[in-house]
Order: sequence, then C-alpha cells, then structure tokens
Amino acid sequence: MIVRPGLHWLRMVFVWRGSVLRDIAPQLLLVTGFAILVTVIHGQLFAWKVPLNFVPFSLIGLTLAIFLGFRNNTSYARYWEARMLWGSVLNETRILLRQALTLVDPPGDAPLLAARLIAFVHALRHQLRKTDPSADFERLLSAEDRARLLPAQFKPAMLLLMAGEWVRDRRQAGQIAPALVPAIEHPLGQLTDALGGCERIAGTPIPFTYAVIIHRTIFLYCVLLPFGLVDSIGPMTPVIVAFIAYTFFALEALGAEIEEPFGMQQNDLALDAMSRMIESTLREMLGEVQQPIAVDPSVYIHT
Repeated sequence: MIVRPGLHWLRMVFVWRGSVLRDIAPQLLLVTGFAILVTVIHGQLFAWKVPLNFVPFSLIGLTLAIFLGFRNNTSYARYWEARMLWGSVLNETRILLRQALTLVDPPGDAPLLAARLIAFVHALRHQLRKTDPSADFERLLSAEDRARLLPAQFKPAMLLLMAGEWVRDRRQAGQIAPALVPAIEHPLGQLTDALGGCERIAGTPIPFTYAVIIHRTIFLYCVLLPFGLVDSIGPMTPVIVAFIAYTFFALEALGAEIEEPFGMQQNDLALDAMSRMIESTLREMLGEVQQPIAVDPSVYIHT
C-alpha cells in the first residue's frame, strides 16, 4: 500500500510508483503509435478515407465513463469494506484480550489466548494471500496447537475455535463467572463475521464480463479515436489520443487492482503492516516491551 505525505502539485505530475503507469504503458504506447500512423496517413486506409468525426466519440465516451465509474465505485467499495473488516479484527482482538486480563480471575492464562489471537490474524492474512503460515505458527504456537492446525483447511476458523475453547476451559475452572461468558463470546462472534466477510470478498470477484466489456470498449474507442480527430486537430491528434487513452486505461487498471484488496500490488491493503501492528498492540497489553513497528518502505510506504 502506498502512503505518501502531501506532494507538491508539480511532483504529482511525475509520480511513477503507485500510478499504474507501469501496467498500462504497453497498451498506451501501442495506441499512441497507431495514432501517429493515422495522423501521417491522414486517416486513410489505402485509398479509402475513414469517414469519422468527433460526434460518435462524444456519445460513446459518456457511456464509457458511466461504466468505468460503476466499476471503480464497486471496486473501491470492496476495498473499503476489506479495510473496515481488518479494523474490526484489530478492535475485537483488543477487546477479547482486555476481557481476558480484567474479567478472568486469575488472568495468568491470558498469554495463551493472546498467542492464538495473534496466530489467527497472521493465519487470516496467509489464507487471503494463499501463502504459507508455518513460520508464524512456529514462533507463536505450542507444538500441540501446531499439530492440531496442520490438517485443517481453514486455519483461521480453527484458531477461533481454539480461542473459544480457552473461554470454555476458564469457565469450567470457575475463573469466569457464567454471567460474563456472553460478553466474552461477543468479540469472538465479531471475529467470525470479519473472517467470513474477508472470505466473501476474496472468493467473489466482480463478474468477469464487466471487465471484458470495459476493456474491449476502451481499446476500440482509443484505436478509432484518431480517425475522428485527425481532420479537426491534425498533428495534435497523437497527443490528445495519448491523454484520453491514459485516462481510460489508468481508471480501468486501478479498478482491477483494488478489486482484490488482499493482494500484493502497490495499492492493495498493507496486510503485513496491519498484522504486525495487531500483534504489537496485543503484546503490549500483556506487558511485553515492544520495539517500534518496522515497516519495509520499499513495499508499503514511500515518503
């Protein structure tokens, strides 16, 4: 995820990292090169002059802008919901550990619950990114817990079950008053909701046909555009075509990038940084001395 301070307006013009320009450069160069060719031949294919003007492009451009707006609004809604769900994970893990430290008598077993909650956070990140959580489990969990998780397909859900079993064991040992159990179970239910919400976003992309329609329309629009402009603006045709193509291609690429907010692209959510922050705050609540959170600037933050 790119996090920047406010930049001078002139620097914003030349920003490269996080601007999706790298992704759209090949198609942008192709369209611009074709516009240069059309300008040189003055809109003629062999002996036939292509009879286009700017009127149909004005109508199609309006429709295309509406489609792009829908796609980007939908993509950003998914992105923002994913961020809200991870904010819920932070809040509910804090609440649950605070309750373990203040409502359980004595609170000596709270580090076991904290370890399972921290492991849940990292397991959720790994599940969403389809990466291996073994290294995090090795440093966080006991051999018994790791052996139990090994065959599990949905490891975050299993860790929530293990956290619930911790509550059950404390209740059976008389360390939690029965009347307080619903209050402690509530954040566990909220974590389950957050897990399900993340799985829903990761497993239900925007229907592919929207991407196909938008991509084809943008490409055909940009390819035909120089034929409609060359008679009106002449040598400036490639410049205007490049500008319009950049706008459409960039909006399309941005919508596709943030549609899957759990990935590793520059504008996706910084799940590594958020996982470390959640782990740090829970360890601090246990009284452990925490070092400042180190975030790799080459991956997440560019100042």
